Amino acid sequence: MGDIEPGSLALRRAERADWTALAEADPIAAAGDPARRASIRRWCEQGRALLAEHTHGPVGYGVLEYTFFEQGFLTLLTVAPGARRQGVAARLLTAVEAACTTPKLFTSTNVSNRPMRHLLLKAGWQPAGLVHGLDEGDPELFYLCPSENLSRSSTLRTFPDTVIGKESRT
Repeated sequence: MGDIEPGSLALRRAERADWTALAEADPIAAAGDPARRASIRRWCEQGRALLAEHTHGPVGYGVLEYTFFEQGFLTLLTVAPGARRQGVAARLLTAVEAACTTPKLFTSTNVSNRPMRHLLLKAGWQPAGLVHGLDEGDPELFYLCPSENLSRSSTLRTFPDTVIGKESRT
């Protein structure tokens, strides 16, 4: 996969038929993990997945759910290995912030996941807690999205009907 130019990436809500292409872009699902494949299918069917699409198909996705104390929760954000370090994750994070309909948005990541921790801190997210025991020896860090990111994104809340183009956090 070549370099991804900023204007060549489209973000949209994944549809039911997108699940197999998303599974191929997800390294865990592509390796054959049946639970991840089933989750991707369910997220697409429920309209919970937001995908980033380049000219040759999906290059990443984020999952927005409302199961964390009835607040928004970014359950998963993943980018295909060949599309990493090109701004895809940042664009997906902005899209999830734009799509969130609750006053608060949370996410979590393992302490060992330095790229995600860096992305969240760069976007202004604040640490909100630490949970031990989910993954042995690798605690889970929880983060809270700053309210100004949600209010700045409020003009994009028509996400299901709009393909997000060239907006940026700058």
